[in-house]
Amino acid sequence: MKSNNKLMIMRDTWVEINLDILIKNFLIAKEIISSKTKIAAVLKANGYGHGAIEIAKALIENGVDMIAVASLSEALELRRNFKEIPILIMGHTSDEYLFSAIENNITLTIFSMNQAEKISLIASELNKVSQVHIKIDTGFNRLGFKPTKDLVDIIYRIYNLNNVKAEGLFTHLALESYESDNKQFSHFSDLIAEIEKKGIKIPLKHVCDSIGMVRYPEFHLDMIRLGAFLYGVKPFGFDDSKGKIKMPLTFKTKISFIKDIEPGEGVGYDYSFKPKVPCKIGTLPVGYADGYMRCLSNIGEVSVRGKRAKVVGKICMDQCMIDLTNIPEARVGDEVVLLGECINDKIPILEVAEKAGTNRNEILSIISRRVPRVYIKNKEIVEVVNYLLE
Repeated sequence: MKSNNKLMIMRDTWVEINLDILIKNFLIAKEIISSKTKIAAVLKANGYGHGAIEIAKALIENGVDMIAVASLSEALELRRNFKEIPILIMGHTSDEYLFSAIENNITLTIFSMNQAEKISLIASELNKVSQVHIKIDTGFNRLGFKPTKDLVDIIYRIYNLNNVKAEGLFTHLALESYESDNKQFSHFSDLIAEIEKKGIKIPLKHVCDSIGMVRYPEFHLDMIRLGAFLYGVKPFGFDDSKGKIKMPLTFKTKISFIKDIEPGEGVGYDYSFKPKVPCKIGTLPVGYADGYMRCLSNIGEVSVRGKRAKVVGKICMDQCMIDLTNIPEARVGDEVVLLGECINDKIPILEVAEKAGTNRNEILSIISRRVPRVYIKNKEIVEVVNYLLE
């Protein structure tokens, strides 16, 4: 590790991201899809907590076709660093921010004729052609045009607007069941057939996220939106025959203090943990403000020296405590794995998500920006990003 990188960490809680694993996951996805199907890498929520800029850099170097995010601010952060890669905002962009999006060549998602006309007018003023993707609501009931009888005419009008290029048409599966997903895809396919009868040729039709990519090869169409799969969140039922995906991310901290407590002594707020026997308690400099969820209090487990230690007491904003009674060899300064996998320590993300009562994507995306990101390639640290010091 370079000395300047070491200084950039500045605390004993950090996240390691193995870029080799990330790229391997990306290449496995390319094996699953047709060579004619493009990939939009989903880097919203700071690349699911992995750090959008460094993840984008690695993926662009390996031939990703597009980057997809949720908001304009996420898109602009990436555009400052990457001038040429197409960047799609998958969510809503308010009218007052359209100028900035178009000026910076950001591709917009639209589901309103009124906004499409505003985009055309602004793009004309900027002497640009704005790329848009038209969102269709086939049953998710979040965003998008409902497939009403006049929808084909609306798309036709958007398609023929000056200074607007309808580059994409997409929908989102609810993933409730095969039957409902198939019904959504059928609605989308019918719409494609109808607009093509009117001479409307939209180059990028897309339906699948990571789960859809694995579950429905026949739904891949022109592009897939690859998010969780990139980050090693294995879709249920995924066949490893194409390659085994892994988590690039490991969430780590170090023991900052160890003390012995007697039976009946309380630990932390509200004394939610009171041992009945003497215990050895370790304090960790990580808490819910870092993304280590408070709901893991008294049920979460971490790994120390290849052994499990239970989280005891309520997780604080900046610290938490663990029971080291069964790991007498533990010392102040020992590395602790909160999430992920390294040589001797493993805390699976599915286990953490189930204990927290949420999904795996939330566990990753809530890791806060005050946690430094340490990037590893070819077993060496190649970059350290500390957002608070930038």
